Amino acid sequence: MAFDKTRERYASFGIATSLPHQIIDTFWDLLDNYLKGVVPLDDVLTFHLVNHRDNLRFRYMDSEHEIVIDFDYKTPFDPFYPETVHVVDDLGIETILLPHEFDL
Repeated sequence: MAFDKTRERYASFGIATSLPHQIIDTFWDLLDNYLKGVVPLDDVLTFHLVNHRDNLRFRYMDSEHEIVIDFDYKTPFDPFYPETVHVVDDLGIETILLPHEFDL
């Protein structure tokens, strides 16, 4: 199963230059505390950053299992944030990437 043996974690250059570190840390928090052991996780996870009443919403989407989970935060939404973000597990090396940095 993916994301069960974390060895290292990274953010790509595109992620590091387009999101504040608090937002990057939120992806790891969501993964560790709200998704692991709750839903089946594939090697590639997809999140969308959505404007919800001028605050940031993280939308986890898994079309294969027909799962959509919204996580709302009181962080102001920034229209310059990327719309889609992928989190990839490569044998315990987990990386947050922009879609153009990872070819599905």
